[in-house]
Amino acid sequence: MSWHSTYEFLRHMADSWGLLAMTLVFLTLALWPFRPGAREHNNRAATMIFEDRENGQ
Repeated sequence: MSWHSTYEFLRHMADSWGLLAMTLVFLTLALWPFRPGAREHNNRAATMIFEDRENGQ
């Protein structure tokens, strides 16, 4: 296998399977906060900055 054919093979794999992998990662990360049971974690993260005000810090 020559360098040129190896490059073409890797480029083809990146063009097809790489795009699919990046799409799946994007969809997973974009939909993660909307999964069932995440409401408590999201509310905790949203109000975390106000917790120290009650302690005088």
